[in-house]
Amino acid sequence: MSFESGKNMAGIGALLLVIGSFVPFLSLVGIILLLVGLRDLAQYYNDNSIFQNGLYALIFGLIGIVAAGVVLVSFFVSGFLLGGGFLGLAGIILALVVVFIFYILMAVYFRRAFDSLADKSGQGMFRTAGLLLFIGAILTIVLVGLILIFVAWILATVAFFSMTPATTPQQPTPPPPPPQA
Repeated sequence: MSFESGKNMAGIGALLLVIGSFVPFLSLVGIILLLVGLRDLAQYYNDNSIFQNGLYALIFGLIGIVAAGVVLVSFFVSGFLLGGGFLGLAGIILALVVVFIFYILMAVYFRRAFDSLADKSGQGMFRTAGLLLFIGAILTIVLVGLILIFVAWILATVAFFSMTPATTPQQPTPPPPPPQA
């Protein structure tokens, strides 16, 4: 894969994550495209940490969703079997705490991937997107964070599409040797 295909896949993936805020199915497609694009960019920049951090972010996000689902189901089943609504409410609160913790871990690893991309590509908007994603993950408790996360993915989309290939400095050609007498 080339630089252009990597940046385009990652950019389209980030854009689908933005649109996925309104159409959740697109988020799944977006995260897959983002990871494929990050893999290609990691190969281009010869920095595997870009892809690894993106992959860890995805894994933490999936663990958070699955763990929250298990907690919710188990507490609702327990609540129905024991006939108490308190267990259902406790399950919802515990599930939100689990999602919150894993969402922060996900944001930390996406921030690391974006910081590496900012260093390698010279596109500082990645650093800003990573920071907003991290702050947004922390502020999801007060729901303001969701807006910051939305803005962070918009910035990441713009950053991906604004990337330019790294130019390797050209070695000056040495002057021709003087004629031999």
